[in-house]
Amino acid sequence: MNLQAAEQLLQTTYGFDAFRGQQANAIDAVLSGRDALVLMPTGGGKSLCYQIPAQLRAGTGIVISPLIALMQDQVMALRELGINAAYLNSTLSMEEQRQVTQQFAAGQLQMLYVAPERLLQPKTLAYLSQQPISVIAVDEAHCVSQWGHDFRQDYLGLGVLKQHFPNTPLMALTATADQRTQTEIEQRLQLQDPVRLDASFDRPNLQYHVSVRQDARKQLIKFLARHKQEAGIVYCLSRKKVESTAEWLVSRGINALPYHAGLPAQLRQTHQQRFLREDDVVIVATVAFGMGIDKPDVRFVFHMDLPKSLEAYYQETGRAGRDGEPAEVHMVYGLQDVVRLNQMLNESQMEEQQKQVERHKLNALLGWCEITHCRRQGLLNYFEEQAPTFCGNCDVCISPPQTREATVEAQKFLSTVYRTGQRFGTAHIVDVLRGLDTEKIQQHQHKQLSTYAIGADVSASHWQSIARQLIVQGYLSNDFERYGALTLTDNSRALLRSEKDFHYREQLAEPAERKKKASRNGVSEQDRSLWEALRECRKQLANEHDLAPYMIFHDATLMQMMEERPETLDSLSFVHGVGASKLDKYGEAFLEVIGAHA
Repeated sequence: MNLQAAEQLLQTTYGFDAFRGQQANAIDAVLSGRDALVLMPTGGGKSLCYQIPAQLRAGTGIVISPLIALMQDQVMALRELGINAAYLNSTLSMEEQRQVTQQFAAGQLQMLYVAPERLLQPKTLAYLSQQPISVIAVDEAHCVSQWGHDFRQDYLGLGVLKQHFPNTPLMALTATADQRTQTEIEQRLQLQDPVRLDASFDRPNLQYHVSVRQDARKQLIKFLARHKQEAGIVYCLSRKKVESTAEWLVSRGINALPYHAGLPAQLRQTHQQRFLREDDVVIVATVAFGMGIDKPDVRFVFHMDLPKSLEAYYQETGRAGRDGEPAEVHMVYGLQDVVRLNQMLNESQMEEQQKQVERHKLNALLGWCEITHCRRQGLLNYFEEQAPTFCGNCDVCISPPQTREATVEAQKFLSTVYRTGQRFGTAHIVDVLRGLDTEKIQQHQHKQLSTYAIGADVSASHWQSIARQLIVQGYLSNDFERYGALTLTDNSRALLRSEKDFHYREQLAEPAERKKKASRNGVSEQDRSLWEALRECRKQLANEHDLAPYMIFHDATLMQMMEERPETLDSLSFVHGVGASKLDKYGEAFLEVIGAHA
C-alpha cells in the first residue's frame, strides 16, 4: 500500500496540504506492516502517524493511552472529522460500555482507545482477538521504561501484545526518550525489527528562561504582565501550592483556575474544558495536567518549582507554542526544591538502582539550570542531538551570565575521578576532595591518593555544582548500571592537559530574604521612603483633581505597588484596584515614583 491514499486522506479529512517531519515515514512503515518506534516533540503530529493507517488498513486501530482526558479529547476530535471512534474506560456506564463493544464486534469502529490496565485484562485481550486489528499504537511509550521519566507499572505488561497480535504492526510513540529508554521500549514491547524514526527535539519557537527564586509570586506576576489576555500554564509541585497560587492570581484580576488530582473529577473536567475553549485562562496545575492536552495556542509555561528531570521539563514546556508561533517558558527554582525532591525520592518505594537513576536526572536538570552556554544546546545535547552553540532565543544567549575561570578546580575533580578508578559517584569524590574520614574512604584507602583533601577549603555544595557543570559540559558522564559512577569522557583529556579552559557559573545561592521590621501599616524601614513618596503622589493628584485621596487609590493598592514595584503600565494594570481608566489617568505618575526608588 503506497502513500498516495494516505496523502489524499490527509488533505480531504484533516485539511492539511502535506505531511510534516517523519509523519510520512511512520505511516509508510505501518502501511507496510512493520513495527515502529516514533519520537516526535510535543506538537509534532504523532497522532496522525497511527490515525491514518487505522483508516486505511483492514480492521480497528487500538490506541493505548494512560490518560482518560486524552482519550476523550481525541475521540471527540476524530468524530468531528467524521471518523468512527470510541473509548473504553471507567467513565462509561455499563450500558455505554456494552454499546462500544457491540460496535467493535460489528466492525463499525475505525479506532478504539483503551487504558493499559483495561487492555491487559484477559477477557479484553480475548475479546479484541476475535476481530481484525489494523494497528496497535502505544502512546506515551516512555511510560514502559524504568529508565524513563514517567514509568508506570501498568505499562510493563504490554509485552504480551505481540503474543496475542503477532501479525499486527505495533507503533510506540513518545516525545521524550534518550537512547537507553528507546532500547528498553523496543525490548519491553517486543518490537520486531522496528523502523526507528527520530524527529528533532528542537522547538525553535520556544524561548527558554531560568532564574533563581527570589519572590516567586512577584516573579510570576511580572512574567504574566507580558502575557496579558493569553492562555498559559503555571506548574507547582504541590496541590496546596496550586490552590493558593490560583486563588492569589484571581485576587489580582487574572482568570486563573486550579487543576490537580485531588480536586473532584467534575471540577477538573470543567476547568480543563474552560482552558481548552477560552482564550485567556491561566491554569495553575501539578503535572497531573497537560499530557495530551491539544491546545495549540498556549503562549507560556511558568514553573514555580523545579521539575524532577529534564525529560519532564521538556514535556511540560512542550505544551506551549504547539501552533509554531512564539511562546515563552520560564522556570524559577531554589536549592530547597532539590532538598524537597530528594526527600520525596527517598520516601518512595522505588528500588535503589531506580532511585540512583532519578537522582542523576535531577542533577542533570540542576546542571542545566546552571549552564554557562546556550540553554537550547544543552537541552538538545542531553537528548543526544547536535545543536549550534548559539540560538539567540534563550536567557543565556540573550544575556550571558557572569562566569569565572575554574580550570584548576575542574582538573582536581577529574583527577580524583580517575585516581579512584572511575567507580564512584559524586558524593564520594567530594568526600575525598574535602578530606573526610568516611568508612568508604578507609575501606578503599583513598587517604593515600595525591588528591585527598586538596579541596578541603571548598564547600561540598560548591564541588557538587562543579560536578554538575562538568557533566552538562560533557567532561563527565554517569554510568547508570554502576549506580551513578562518574567516568571520564573523550573531552576530559584536553581539560586535564590544560588544552581547554573550564568556565564556571557561580552557584546560584538562595537570595537572602529582606528582614522587615514591623512598623505602622506593616511597612518596613527599607520600604518607608517609597511608601511615603507614593502617598505624596496620591495627595498631589487628589488636590489637582479635587478628590479625596482614597478616590485615587486605596492604601491597599499603594501597598501592593510598594511590594511588587511594577515597571510598566502592563504590570501596573495587574495591581488590585488599578482599572483601565485610572491606569490611563495616573499610571505614568506612579511609575515615575517607583522608578525613582528602584
